Amino acid sequence: MIAPLGPWLAMLGFGAFHGLNPGMGWLFALSLGLQQQREKVIWLALIPIAAGHALAIGLAAVLVLLGLQVISLTTLQWLTAAILFVFGLYKLFNYYRHPRWVGMKVGFGDLFLWSFLMATAHGAGLMVIPALIGVAGMDMDHAGHGHHMSGEELDMLLAVGLHTGAMLCVMGATAWVVYRKFGLAILRQHWINFDLIWAGALLVAAAIAAWMAW
Repeated sequence: MIAPLGPWLAMLGFGAFHGLNPGMGWLFALSLGLQQQREKVIWLALIPIAAGHALAIGLAAVLVLLGLQVISLTTLQWLTAAILFVFGLYKLFNYYRHPRWVGMKVGFGDLFLWSFLMATAHGAGLMVIPALIGVAGMDMDHAGHGHHMSGEELDMLLAVGLHTGAMLCVMGATAWVVYRKFGLAILRQHWINFDLIWAGALLVAAAIAAWMAW
């Protein structure tokens, strides 16, 4: 029972992990709320940020579905492992580099675009591909050696929704706790280098993809 749930739990866990990463959006939303001294701004900002993140994850799901049309599941897993390993090493030695943004005067469209670009540039979609392949692989097992594209597409949509929901919940809870309970002082006193943790997560995802293909 646990094995079939594995990819879904992975999507849930990655969603919580991405929501905890300040680089995925909660810190931006918090900054906007503090600038305007309105808690409501934080919650409103999280919506387009989550939508932009979902688009990046959805793009990864589309790539998985398209990949399975031209190469085998095992080949896709090995290819994913190789790309994740190379990108994880790059992030490990370049963790201090971040995409630049024009400023803090942004609308919902800007937040949506910013979130999509950040999630893509930092490899959020790439990180969840092993779990998405697991979801697609379960459908292929259920269908024997054939493909149930409608079932796979529906499961991919559900997986993206599950991931985004978990991300939004954790992102909102983190921003709210910092805004209401701790303030910006905690960021100066207890800041964690999440970029290095992120690079490590990419390498762990590469190892998982290789293990799945073995």
